[in-house]
Amino acid sequence: MPDPSTRRTANRPGGSSASSRADEELPPQDPAERARAICLRLLTGTPRTRKQLAEALRKRDIPDEVAEEVLSRFEDVGLIDDAAFAGAWVESRHHGRGLARRALARELRTKGVDSALIDEAVGRLDSDQEEETARELVARKLRSTRGLDRDRRLRRLAGMLARKGYPEGMALRVVRRALEEEGEDTEALDGIEDGLS
Repeated sequence: MPDPSTRRTANRPGGSSASSRADEELPPQDPAERARAICLRLLTGTPRTRKQLAEALRKRDIPDEVAEEVLSRFEDVGLIDDAAFAGAWVESRHHGRGLARRALARELRTKGVDSALIDEAVGRLDSDQEEETARELVARKLRSTRGLDRDRRLRRLAGMLARKGYPEGMALRVVRRALEEEGEDTEALDGIEDGLS
């Protein structure tokens, strides 16, 4: 004898629950509806730039004119805001990962953010703030370099800062100061730092 709960599900309007779920997963056939659904789904997980959404629509064969219309509408209502995206990206990646302005600008360019918006977003970080973050990064990594000779410590710490986009002169200055505070002799580094300033 079939389970009564199964029978009730099968008798619901629209068929079984499995087929209604499959119907919901089918994308709408109208290209504009499909484009809106794709954009909304992508924006639900994380903010995206207009370029990222345009690329996603192109990969799903949405006609360019339909994509342009949908993306413009999403911008008009504030669902796409590249300036806000850039500002949030800079804030998050600087404080979370310790990235410097140069690395942040590079990342935003790959996301398709306009140069003027990138300049505005990374311009909110001043050099004092950037140097303070560099000092914090070096302080966290310093202990793991103990036991290495001074030059290896310098290369390792300055290299870590360089990968995060810090200028060489600032990286060497910050690392040198940290090593001096630990009692390392850094006089031999005078010529290196002066050459990079």
